[in-house]
Amino acid sequence: MDRVPEQFHRPVRRPTAAFDNLVGAADPAEKSRIAHATASALLERARKDATGETTERLIAFASEHGIDEIAELWSHAPARSLPGALWRLYLLQIAIRSDAATTALLYERGRVELQSADSLIAGAPTPASPEELAELVDTILRGVFQGDFAVALERAAAYCRVQASGATHTADDYEPTEPGRASELTRRALRLSGYADDLSASAAAWRRGALT
Repeated sequence: MDRVPEQFHRPVRRPTAAFDNLVGAADPAEKSRIAHATASALLERARKDATGETTERLIAFASEHGIDEIAELWSHAPARSLPGALWRLYLLQIAIRSDAATTALLYERGRVELQSADSLIAGAPTPASPEELAELVDTILRGVFQGDFAVALERAAAYCRVQASGATHTADDYEPTEPGRASELTRRALRLSGYADDLSASAAAWRRGALT
């Protein structure tokens, strides 16, 4: 999501553009099989662990190790698939940890501007501090690995819609004086809107038993 998830340094600043080079020239069908198999196995393992220890390790993984390993497995999966949905959730986590202040600013602007129930669905405090937003995303991930998977995806989609609204309105503010920054925020809003659509569709597919 523009400069937030595009400036990862290990563990969290790997440029998104570089993800295209992480997976080698292996057979695309085999890469797809591995992506779906690993996502399914990871989710099953976390859900079977009643102690929650596996879930907490998975939540901490990106912060501790970066997302190169995750990207190599899931970044090329279809957006509306199990690995594609998990990949987007990890991108949201990395975004808030990379620039919590900006993310919180955009979220609050979106909450004020967006005339919908999305901020309530996402579940962040009002207003939300950067630390509270980081905890929200971790809570959503816990829901993925331990709770109602579809609800967790819907919360993430709502979170994205609030962020997208904030980025759009902030872009309008910058347009007269800093058109370059305005363009960056507009691209970010478009990406977030796309994530929201994909996560909502994945939630619906999960409920149908069709998310693989």
